[in-house]
Amino acid sequence: MKKRIISAIIMLLIFIPILLIGDKPFAILMSALAILGLYELIRVKSNNKITPFMQLCSYLVLVFICTQNLDSLDFNYMLDYRTITLIIFLFLFPIVFYNNNKKYNIGDALYLLGSVLFLGFSFNLLIINRNYDLYRIIYLFLISTITDTFALITGILIGKHKLAPNISPNKTIEGLVGGIVMGTFVSTAFYHVFINPSISIVMLTIITLVLSIVGQIGDLVFSMIKRYYNKKDFSNIIPGHGGILDRFDSIIFIALAFILVANIL
Repeated sequence: MKKRIISAIIMLLIFIPILLIGDKPFAILMSALAILGLYELIRVKSNNKITPFMQLCSYLVLVFICTQNLDSLDFNYMLDYRTITLIIFLFLFPIVFYNNNKKYNIGDALYLLGSVLFLGFSFNLLIINRNYDLYRIIYLFLISTITDTFALITGILIGKHKLAPNISPNKTIEGLVGGIVMGTFVSTAFYHVFINPSISIVMLTIITLVLSIVGQIGDLVFSMIKRYYNKKDFSNIIPGHGGILDRFDSIIFIALAFILVANIL
């Protein structure tokens, strides 16, 4: 626990100043985290047995997606279909040219394609939200952080009933409820005070509740990926926490879900 707390403090000391600065430093940080996340997804599946050239292509495409609309101050999350088509071709066509299932096969291609689009869209949305408004991105991170923190605390204090023992043995129903309640309360209060005092509290609470739940489901999705590939953590980059995806699992899904309700808020 001591190692976990020290790592969390160090991460906050690095992350908060960059978050406040925003602009290029924040975009660079998010792109770097996306790259590390992709590295972990590749590693957890194949221990880097996918051909190095296609791994390199994956990282380059990921950075390209992350930095789309980088200079826009509007909440613009559109990506050209032509760009997506070229990306699809880039991952699928090499199957024919390699013609070697041990080096690169359809499973590798679809896994890389899905991972790149999934992480690219998520981290790009975090960058776009930060460019649009500092308080909005704080709101999203609050949902993730408060929910995760109080889910852990509540689970330790009163957790008795396992939530999904085959996916994440340590998670409890009590922890889930405690995390969602506190995540919703704190984040709703923050949004109402600092972003839009005139918004309907009922609607804001419902939206925040849904985002908190989505974040917890996202956490379980990533846990399922680890269980499927027989891994405890995605990596050991962060002492006491595991990998980047072990820490950013819920915010990735919250960022994606937020585009469904952004126009309402």
